[in-house]
Amino acid sequence: MKIPFLHDRGVINRYRQYLPVTEKTPVVSLSEGSTPLIYSPWLSDAVGRDAQVYLKYEGLNPTGSFKDRGMTVAVSKALERGAQHIICASTGNTSAAAAAYAARAQLSCAVLLPHGKIATGKLLQAFLYGAKMICLRGNFDDALRLVRQFSENPEIEIVNSINPFRIEGQKTAAFEVVDLLGDAPDLHLLPVGNAGNITAYWRGYKEYHAAGKCRTLPRMVGLQAYGSAPLVLKQIVEEPDTIASAIRIGNPASWQPALAAIDESAGFVETVTDAEIVTAQVQLASKEGVFVEPASAAPIAGLLKHFRKSAEDRHRTLLREGSRIVCTVTGHGLKDPNTPAAIGMKLIESEPTLESLYRILEIQ
Repeated sequence: MKIPFLHDRGVINRYRQYLPVTEKTPVVSLSEGSTPLIYSPWLSDAVGRDAQVYLKYEGLNPTGSFKDRGMTVAVSKALERGAQHIICASTGNTSAAAAAYAARAQLSCAVLLPHGKIATGKLLQAFLYGAKMICLRGNFDDALRLVRQFSENPEIEIVNSINPFRIEGQKTAAFEVVDLLGDAPDLHLLPVGNAGNITAYWRGYKEYHAAGKCRTLPRMVGLQAYGSAPLVLKQIVEEPDTIASAIRIGNPASWQPALAAIDESAGFVETVTDAEIVTAQVQLASKEGVFVEPASAAPIAGLLKHFRKSAEDRHRTLLREGSRIVCTVTGHGLKDPNTPAAIGMKLIESEPTLESLYRILEIQ
């Protein structure tokens, strides 16, 4: 089929030379990528030392999360080799992306979900995209264990981050950061669940550095929820528990590559509490106009916890004057609107008169 001239190229065609595709690869794209890098005056001031803090807002991808970057490559390669079915385990965002790109490629899609643990917005996405959704009486790790058992079937493509093409697509976000900043940042913070994204960003930075596209490399900083922190605890968490459903994972598939990224970059991984996550989510929305799902607020909470200018934390020594910091906020807030942040929402009733509105607004 001839692609219309005005069709956006998406990450495969934009970064083709860095991706495992050929002219024979049928590109399955929803014009993903090119998400904004938003300067945050509030966070920059909170950090101090003339730091510049930016938000890589991945919630503006087609299905509302960073997963689309990896899915365009994974599904394109699946179609190239003749796979007929797409399958994944998911805490929500992967299911939405897998279902959307499967629909685009006209492949069937099945997703295994932990029962009662998925945000409604994400479930609705996968359903409307046409996926067969199967809720397991277990957690995400149980779902991924079962999905792995389909690996011997040539007609089925597993599109979790155990699929190397997923990581390849996700690394393009690091390319975009460098393209916009002109170099790599000093620090890059992001949430860690299944740990594929921190792995992908580090790969992207290293490849761009090797290609001479950036002079420096960042320290990679991963944030996990307190009740779901296997990398911090250095052990599997059998029953992970956090309101941040996207990172409610006790046995990350990319555990070792993520640790390698942290070690090689002289970074670290830390925890934040659910209360800190919710506070950061609300503040980011009210102070900067950026609405993210709870997991995406983890790096914001981590930045405020470990790098705030009033903090006496060992990690603050990593900041030099004028440091450039990027926080990846991975998913849009409308993905998961039923979080504790919504509890305090109040509507003010008014009579349909101008006088009533003036009284409520306290304007003379």
